[in-house]
Amino acid sequence: MKVAGSYPISLNLAGRSCLVVGGGSVAERKVLSLLECEARVTVVSPRLTARLRRLVEDGRIGYRAGEFHPEDLRGMFLVIAATDKDAVNHLVSRECMERNLLVNVVDDPPHGNFYVPAVVRRGPLQIAVSTGGCSPLLARKIKEELAARYGPEYGEFTVWLGEMRARALKEIVDPEQRHRVLASLVDDQVLRLLAEGRPARAKERVSDAYFRGRSES
Repeated sequence: MKVAGSYPISLNLAGRSCLVVGGGSVAERKVLSLLECEARVTVVSPRLTARLRRLVEDGRIGYRAGEFHPEDLRGMFLVIAATDKDAVNHLVSRECMERNLLVNVVDDPPHGNFYVPAVVRRGPLQIAVSTGGCSPLLARKIKEELAARYGPEYGEFTVWLGEMRARALKEIVDPEQRHRVLASLVDDQVLRLLAEGRPARAKERVSDAYFRGRSES
């Protein structure tokens, strides 16, 4: 079986209006992941989990009680169909496709136009695994291995690297020198030190590379 290739991207959903159709445990997980991205989330469902209900009461998400209606798509950027009814999910998909909206149908990838990969999040560092909808279980298993391999220290280190990059952009005027310095900051030894649980030593090595690169004319 030949599977069409997909184009991996990272969407900036901050402030974007997103709709989740469904109010069960699966929909809850999707809502929480969207909130992590600072999206503006609305849920449409006859019923909600207790946690979703609290989010509504706290004003963190919008909610319309009832069955899905195409009017719910007005103004939306991204839609997730997460009900336990195939007919409803397929209706959501068809209406979104007609409007050229991004739509994901949970557990039924062919009916959407994007997949949600299994993601390991460590601060700004995100490691995504996708099988193109062929085997979410395999993606989840690989994600678990990656989660064990890359701990919270990688997120902290990534933030610190971002600060070093910003410093280089500010302090190094020559574009070629700046490129050389940035390219030298992370090498195999830095990654080895992180894997050994020695982030402080990794930072020292990066700092040494930065100042050594800056001193070179």
